[in-house]
Amino acid sequence: MRTANAPGAGETHRSTHSSTGSRGRAGVRGGPRSGSRDRAASGSGSGEEVRVLVVDGEASLADLLCGALRYEGWLTLSAGDGAAAVRGAREFRPDAVVLDVLLPDMDGPAVLRRIRADLPGVPVLFLTAKDSVEDRIAGLTAGGDDVVTKPFSMEEVVARLRGLIRRTGGSAAQRRGRVLARPASELVVGDLRLDEDSHEVWRGEVEVRLTATEFELLRFLMRNPVRVLSKAQILDRVWNYDFGGRANVVELYISYLRKKIDAGRVPMIHTRRGAGYLIKPGA
Repeated sequence: MRTANAPGAGETHRSTHSSTGSRGRAGVRGGPRSGSRDRAASGSGSGEEVRVLVVDGEASLADLLCGALRYEGWLTLSAGDGAAAVRGAREFRPDAVVLDVLLPDMDGPAVLRRIRADLPGVPVLFLTAKDSVEDRIAGLTAGGDDVVTKPFSMEEVVARLRGLIRRTGGSAAQRRGRVLARPASELVVGDLRLDEDSHEVWRGEVEVRLTATEFELLRFLMRNPVRVLSKAQILDRVWNYDFGGRANVVELYISYLRKKIDAGRVPMIHTRRGAGYLIKPGA
């Protein structure tokens, strides 16, 4: 294991053989399976390690999370409060952030806003001790790309992060100045353009900034223009897991896209009541 210090933000760990105990305290259920090491580092879009910033006020929980992620071959940085998280994100340039909603100095959404000011496309997985639909939706409304409630299993956190990193690997790699080998790929519907490599979106001559989940939802719609997609299909494709049957998260993210894509313009995103949603060129 090679260890280096990052200013004011805990420790950075690099390891391909580290593991963590099977059980821990404070909101952790179980641990990583010994046979689950599929080397998800490729999810960053390059051959380098995936970088994950773990932010939790409880040091023991942060250590357990970092241990589980290092077990996957990922590079981790831990921070115990919001100020350290913001400094760490600026120096570490993570591919994803695991962020507790409650921190000693500021709340998670405030930390997210400050991190996104420097890294606008970085996906964020919120951790919350409250297990209700309202709290999950609140985390997503605050700008998070996903929410996990405590207690959680390490396998669940790793799986959720893998999905988020896979969606934004290209842009994360490019933020660190890497050159990707994938060919350029652009989706076009009417005057709406989406670049799958650079993760840039344009409506006419105006660039549209999207979160990781918003981008994935728009990409799914644009890959199926003029086709009605049900909530179940969208949940399965965009979230990659069963969101507890709470299909209202789809409605929430469709409303986000409409505000960014259609606001002040001819609408492109349409609802077919009882059937689902579709995108088509503005009339």
